Amino acid sequence: AVSGAVVTVTDSNNGLVAVLEESAAGMYTTRNYSGVPGHAYRLSVTVGGEVYTASSVMPRQVSLDSISFAMNTDINNHKDINAVVNFQDPQGVVNYYRFTESIEGRLIPDVFVFEDRLSDGRYIEQPLYNDSTYLRRGDELTLTMDCVDKAVYDYFFVLSGVTGNNGFQTATPANPVSNISNGALGYFSAHTTQRVTVEVY
Repeated sequence: AVSGAVVTVTDSNNGLVAVLEESAAGMYTTRNYSGVPGHAYRLSVTVGGEVYTASSVMPRQVSLDSISFAMNTDINNHKDINAVVNFQDPQGVVNYYRFTESIEGRLIPDVFVFEDRLSDGRYIEQPLYNDSTYLRRGDELTLTMDCVDKAVYDYFFVLSGVTGNNGFQTATPANPVSNISNGALGYFSAHTTQRVTVEVY
């Protein structure tokens, strides 16, 4: 954990600056600062005489209609239950999505990202195929849908290939390309978030 950093987030559209306070070792938060879809945000972190910056544009929110479930048979003839996200993709707008799942409060490590290059304006029914965790009927599943910008999508798309998400490693192990300057690892994201908790059926 990096303590003692000066962390600010600036709304590039209106100049509003939030100074984040260190609420725990390496954890910096602010309470009265809400992101606005369509606005660009700039992160600045100063620590140890070094300055790290990043920028991200918060996309418009796309509403998650519902979560359903589908039974699939994997390559080992094992029947798996997978969550399916259902939503209307806006026509004529480039959209990038990230999904995360938690079962009974435990985060599933698989990486789920989706972009609408081949499905612009369509109604999306996208299964989230798990590689490391199996859903069971009666489990409490919390699913989060984030609308992210291209840099964040690219980060997680590369990460999914590097980690062999869903059983397929498509890239040589390496760090995903970060949108943070000065050689920092990780990413900065201004995004909308929706979270739904359902019982697996």
